[in-house]
Amino acid sequence: LPIAAGLLLMMYPVLAKVRYEDLGRARHDGVSDRRFFGVSLFLSWIVGPALMFALAWTFLSDQPAYRTGVIIVGLARCIAMVLVWNEIARGDRDRAAVLVVFNAIFQLAAYSLLGYFYLTVLPGWLGLQTQGFQPGIWEIARTVLIFLGIPLTAGYLTRRIGLRRRGRDWYEQHFIPRIAPITLYGLLFTIVLLFAIQGDRITSRPLDVALIAVPLLAYFAVMWVAGFAAGRLMRFPYPQTASMAFTVASNDFELAIAVAVGVFGVTSGEALAGVVGPLIEVPVLVSLVYLALWLSHKLRWPTPSEAATAGDLGT
Repeated sequence: LPIAAGLLLMMYPVLAKVRYEDLGRARHDGVSDRRFFGVSLFLSWIVGPALMFALAWTFLSDQPAYRTGVIIVGLARCIAMVLVWNEIARGDRDRAAVLVVFNAIFQLAAYSLLGYFYLTVLPGWLGLQTQGFQPGIWEIARTVLIFLGIPLTAGYLTRRIGLRRRGRDWYEQHFIPRIAPITLYGLLFTIVLLFAIQGDRITSRPLDVALIAVPLLAYFAVMWVAGFAAGRLMRFPYPQTASMAFTVASNDFELAIAVAVGVFGVTSGEALAGVVGPLIEVPVLVSLVYLALWLSHKLRWPTPSEAATAGDLGT
């Protein structure tokens, strides 16, 4: 129950911050929403899970629990910390928020199916020898509905009621800053509690932690480069390119930890892999924020009119 509370507290403030009322509104920056969201969702939901599956089987073929935990991390698309990375890197705030909503909704509908496909169906097709417990669709779906459905619903209702009763200025300038630290408190509380439970394994088997870190490091680097390169190839301005890079490279490690703990147990190897996830993701993406800011000054970026022309030519 304490871990469940920490996980729910992590996600609620972020989902209460999303501007649901602005979804679908036209933007006049020269970037085609269809191209931006199409490529972002393709990289996130097709390329990302497939890449993590390949990396997990490449580096953890003889560690079924850790392999499963890493795949679970790869399936959980960004909905939380990506808004932080995007803000620091000066990305497109509005489009990043829309992607957060898209990913949250898709995860409610598709996470359990993808989990069943990558953990059970695809290994069978490829003739891979799976070991240990293979979760069913409902076991994953139930966890996703609890740990994503509850904070998503609460965040949406909080924003809708708050805007209607007190207005946008009060909500965004007073209410959001008050609840925003809850995300960090919930994250730290959950990580400390999980490490307290997993402490013996972490200190006695540091090589296992290093093994888990290898595919995660490769994944974050490859996905960020792929997103950044896609934005450059489509001649997006810097804010949209940065948003694409960070949204496709980030993962919802809160949900991954929730699924690993809810399906496999707190002391499982899958839960350990989920805990290692944010410890790798956070420093890597902080480094990539600095890289993105450096590239924003070193490279020439198209103006909105040039981006619009490139979009017309691309269609």
